[in-house]
Amino acid sequence: MTERAPDPWAALPEPMTPRVPGRYRGVWQRTLLQTTDSVDDSSWVRWLQLGRWHADLRVPCAARLGAEAAQGELSKEQPPARLRLQQGFAGVTQVETGVGGEICTWHRLVDYQPPGTSPDAGHMSFETPERVIEIGVHGAYREVWERLEGSSGRSVALAEPARADGLAPARLFLAGPYLMRVQPCAQVWRPEFEISFGPVDAGRWTIERSTRPELEGSRLVVQLERTGLEEARVAVAGRPGEPWRILEWDD
Repeated sequence: MTERAPDPWAALPEPMTPRVPGRYRGVWQRTLLQTTDSVDDSSWVRWLQLGRWHADLRVPCAARLGAEAAQGELSKEQPPARLRLQQGFAGVTQVETGVGGEICTWHRLVDYQPPGTSPDAGHMSFETPERVIEIGVHGAYREVWERLEGSSGRSVALAEPARADGLAPARLFLAGPYLMRVQPCAQVWRPEFEISFGPVDAGRWTIERSTRPELEGSRLVVQLERTGLEEARVAVAGRPGEPWRILEWDD
């Protein structure tokens, strides 16, 4: 019998936070990061925010440099150094009103990188409904986020049941036509730790970016069907399984 891996989603308790205001929902593209000593306007970054759940993927250009030549570096234990430049995480989001306005805190339940030394929190200021500025609470940085068109519609968060192969269960997050799959593991930087993002069109999911670059460009048939108050049927690439638990489902 396959021994089940520890469930990393249970590594931290889920904060009992209220749902975030509707203006935060959707998929946000980071167009600028400014710190005290650097400016980044080239990294590929997406933050997907639902009513309570979020998922985030960040791929700097350097993480894809020499990708073909580095294929031989892949191992079962550690990805090549260039892939360790990637960032990605998922969990629940908390929005509070504090001194100077709203503070958004992202409680990370799973993380591709080792845990940080301080909470992930920012002062949020909406310049327009589709553009928000984040100023670090515990760090000196400024980020500019712009919402992808059409991403604030349907929102779904689903939890995979315990797997028979021993791998940690995945989660699916859908915001409008954009889907994120988070397949964590108990250790950081493992090659099987997957966070993949891309649009869904006519039942086909195109993976635009992933912590596993060999998946990028894949087009997978995806079916999500609600079958009850707390369950949904999920089929990805024609592989149906046990019913998934509904964490959020807003049409």
